[in-house]
Amino acid sequence: MENIQELKQILSIPRDVVILSHRNPDGDAIGSSLGLYWFLKEFGHNIKVIFPSEYPAFVSWMPDAEKIIICDLDKEYALESIDNAQVIFCLDFNALDRIDPMEMNVHQSKATKVMIDHHMYPEGFADFILSETSASSTCELVYEFIDSLQETSKLNKKIADCLYTGIITDTGSFKYNFTPKTLNVSAELLKVGADYEMINEHIYNSMNEKELRILGHCLYNRMEIIDELETGIIWLSKEDFEKFDIQRGETEIIVNFLLKIKKVKIAVFIKEQATIIKLSLRSKGDFSVQEIATKYFKGGGHKNASGGHFYGTLDACIERVKRSIKNSLKYQNEDNY
Repeated sequence: MENIQELKQILSIPRDVVILSHRNPDGDAIGSSLGLYWFLKEFGHNIKVIFPSEYPAFVSWMPDAEKIIICDLDKEYALESIDNAQVIFCLDFNALDRIDPMEMNVHQSKATKVMIDHHMYPEGFADFILSETSASSTCELVYEFIDSLQETSKLNKKIADCLYTGIITDTGSFKYNFTPKTLNVSAELLKVGADYEMINEHIYNSMNEKELRILGHCLYNRMEIIDELETGIIWLSKEDFEKFDIQRGETEIIVNFLLKIKKVKIAVFIKEQATIIKLSLRSKGDFSVQEIATKYFKGGGHKNASGGHFYGTLDACIERVKRSIKNSLKYQNEDNY
């Protein structure tokens, strides 16, 4: 990050700070936000963490998660907090439309804005930007930010637990999208006291009965394996959401089960919601699902983990998925030839 000493000077005095992350926050969004929150509390700042929408239950254990302001539930207070902020941190997103309906208030704010993110093509709305697409997660970059401030001595167990959670979730427990630097950062967090066993228990062994039944339904009734494309697709219809009363965060891990099949290299999970169809894409090895998400589904993300959306019928979406993978396999194979 350029001008880090200037930002350090700004943060040397207690300020009204707001930390924001994107809609439908995941482990990295909440981990980076609460990790930074606990770090900044060491300096006496008045801090509010705000998300556009609710976070999934599997991260509700994180320290002070219950204090997070949800704009969808308390819009007036959320926007008032942004308007009164002196410093605004934007974590795990690089475009203001990811925080709608708070976008305009952040855009118009005179506060010092700081972006910490690892997605491609960041918008230039922030005064200070730490953007590294090679980073495993925003949590890894928050650690780098703390290190660049020369304040790693302020790290404690709460910060470590939060940051380690984001690294674990965004790398799938070090299955993809990580570097030697990721492992070094993780080791430092473990030294500080990150509880690896507790975190993994919350992330991977906290399903309720309903979630397990949804998974069973997906694997038995909604899974299609396309051998010639080395692809697996799982889809849920609006009727499925109503039948199982599916709530936010209850289907987060389903896409990963497709990659447990040896011959499957590309996994797609499709969710038909009231007015939009959302997609989660994963891959093994060199195949980039990011290209599919960006080119065909107005989304983005990372090489092996991306997301997008589609307006239309569920059948049309599934057909576009198959066509886009077929085309992308052809072009990516030609590029590698």
